[in-house]
Amino acid sequence: MTIRKNATALLLAALAFGCGPGSDTTVIKLAHGLDPSHSVHRAMVFMADRVAEKSNGSMRIDIYPSEQLGNERQALELLQIGSLGMTKVSAAVLENFAEPFLVLSLPYVFVDETHKRAVLGGPIGQELLRTAEESRLRGLCFYDAGNRSFYTIDQPIQSPADLDGLKIRTQESASAMRMVDELGGSATPIPWGELYTALQQGVVDGAENNPPSFYLSRHYEVARFYSLNEHTGVPDVLLVSTVIWQSLTASERQWLQEAATESAEYQKVLWQEATQQALREVQEAGVQVLHPEKEPFAKQLAPMISEYQQDAAIRALIERIRAESEHGQQRQTSSPN
Repeated sequence: MTIRKNATALLLAALAFGCGPGSDTTVIKLAHGLDPSHSVHRAMVFMADRVAEKSNGSMRIDIYPSEQLGNERQALELLQIGSLGMTKVSAAVLENFAEPFLVLSLPYVFVDETHKRAVLGGPIGQELLRTAEESRLRGLCFYDAGNRSFYTIDQPIQSPADLDGLKIRTQESASAMRMVDELGGSATPIPWGELYTALQQGVVDGAENNPPSFYLSRHYEVARFYSLNEHTGVPDVLLVSTVIWQSLTASERQWLQEAATESAEYQKVLWQEATQQALREVQEAGVQVLHPEKEPFAKQLAPMISEYQQDAAIRALIERIRAESEHGQQRQTSSPN
């Protein structure tokens, strides 16, 4: 039985990575759902270049964007069986595979960008990246996905009351669906690649996402109101199949992890530029960009946070995240002017 399992694992690994033009080249397939112009894709290209440099050409990453090999859930399932090497998904989707990730999807859990980066780049973030290993998914780094806000077809969202009765597309995430329902909307999970048509045909009244995704998906052509309430700051996560990871040599693992970490830093700069460009472009295209008060949304969602805190493990994570904000404020206060 053990021999058969090992042989199966090796066969699956061969499908996800194998030999390139030279017999000594390890090739890993990376698939994701984003447009090639997206900052995350560009960061992945940077990572692939760094892997090639670090390995002197003995290791290569082939990237397949735009859902060429399936949507996020399909890619995750392919990683689990080892027939795909790597993928990028939202942390919101990962909560279905590793529950602790749901804390990153909770509304207004981060005070600001400095707080979010301190959490994701510190011990809490590193621990979270490892929590999905039981599901055969190993996190390598977080990519910045900004803050998610509502965009709608027929009416702007200025307060939670404006969401009453609206069908809002969400990711396949229990916490994301719960959030929309708590605000009075009707959460409707739809794959990202199908959302433009769903908006166009009125299957949903709106959706929620960050500015670059709203712009690059061309959803602004249909949804003419973008309300920056910034309810969540859910990051993206770069993952490698543990089947593939365990098949790599120690040197290959080091090259891959280093390149991934470097690409995350590179992507932060790209993200800031992409966010500014996206907001500028959609406004020039006639979209009304609004800045509603955030407090009413946070207040209405407070019971949702309280309910999740009934789970001891989740409560401990939330407390650690909040403590990181307090430590950051203390460091800022004590630093010289």
